Amino acid sequence: MNLRNGCLLAAAVMLAACGSEEEPVASGGSSEAPEQSAVAQADAVETETWGFALEEIEGSVQYEYGARFAELIKEKTDGAVEVKLYPYGQLGGLTDIYDQVQSGAIQFAFGSGFLGGTVPESQLFSLNFVLTDDEKTNTEILNAPEFRKNDDLVASYRDRGLQPLAIVPEGWQVWSANKAIRSPADFDGMAIRTMDNRLLRETYSAYGADPTTMEYGELFSGMQLGQLDGNIQPVFAHQEMDFYKVQDYLIFANQAQFIATFMANSDWYDGLTDERKAIIDDAVVELVPWIHDVQTRLNTERLDIITENSDIELVYLTPEEREVFRERSLPVRDVFAEMVGERGTRLMNTLIEQVEAASAAEPADESAQTESETAQEPLKDAA
Repeated sequence: MNLRNGCLLAAAVMLAACGSEEEPVASGGSSEAPEQSAVAQADAVETETWGFALEEIEGSVQYEYGARFAELIKEKTDGAVEVKLYPYGQLGGLTDIYDQVQSGAIQFAFGSGFLGGTVPESQLFSLNFVLTDDEKTNTEILNAPEFRKNDDLVASYRDRGLQPLAIVPEGWQVWSANKAIRSPADFDGMAIRTMDNRLLRETYSAYGADPTTMEYGELFSGMQLGQLDGNIQPVFAHQEMDFYKVQDYLIFANQAQFIATFMANSDWYDGLTDERKAIIDDAVVELVPWIHDVQTRLNTERLDIITENSDIELVYLTPEEREVFRERSLPVRDVFAEMVGERGTRLMNTLIEQVEAASAAEPADESAQTESETAQEPLKDAA
């Protein structure tokens, strides 16, 4: 235990050192007055730094969320706390990020589809046709206290040393292919890339496709060379990684959104004062409508870039076409239940009940449908 604690302390010290943007000052020979040095040291002690690891690069939805969260925390603590962002790659790969937030080497992180290997219950967000057709409604459901603070959700993360803070939908997952996909028959024999995730493999096998695992950085060449026939990403990732340049169609089925969990190290979180916890909670609540607007805008802009710079065709499935895929996806819920046990199954049923209640309370009208269609501008390595 002492060895482990020593390693964690060393990692934390290294991160703190990386977080400093100031040049190191030698311990001797300083011309600074003792009084000034004492004041500077006092200021350094008073300013607390929280590290926040992202799964995405600068300019992404996660980066925008992190930057605004940092602003809010600084404002709400009167400058006593600063949040330092670590965009993807600065702290290693996805498993490195999860390991570091679990160990306490860093305070915050985002976790999405790949997090299923660490928190199996989080694969709930990979299930198809569970949420509504309206992104804003989904964001509100997932962040309502009834779900965000649900005992089963919180326990599933805390068992792995994590504290869930917010759930951030980043846009619809969109299929790319070299032919239009409108039915399971169109998926027959198609090699479509998914993350190494049993739930996703089961889903796309049910659709008639041949789910294939490939590293994210190899996808462009994989599609360019014909090793893959299709891909599943939010719109921003299709544009950001130039995937659209080696595919002929983008297909919007509104089957699932790319969803990330904003989480903290649970031991660190438990050690915060009630005031600090309240500040964090106030910030994530304030960010719910804000990040919805941001991701909608970013995805709309990215889709515009795609259509303006290519001849790619956009396909939007009709309700009847979507229903065929929805029926194919239903048995995968049983797979999820088998994988996660009673707690995860309760959580899935809770979400389904809340979605059904929201759908019944807000019957679809033309304006809601219009928003749903225009909001189909999705996001990152989520498939």
